[in-house]
Amino acid sequence: MEKEIKVNAKEIMKKLSRLQEDTVYIREHIEDVTLSEEDLLSLVEAEKEFKEGKTTSHEKLKKELGL
Repeated sequence: MEKEIKVNAKEIMKKLSRLQEDTVYIREHIEDVTLSEEDLLSLVEAEKEFKEGKTTSHEKLKKELGL
């Protein structure tokens, strides 16, 4: 029974270590997916311009550029 508990403790420590590594990775990369206030304002402006018809579709732009 004691041996079984030690094995389980080792497995738990391995899993905790992996979780800690994953957490560190996520913390290092979280800024890559977080929008700044400036990003949010740009999206609002872009949506406004789209609704006003001031944008060009990707397909139309490719045609205009001969792509």
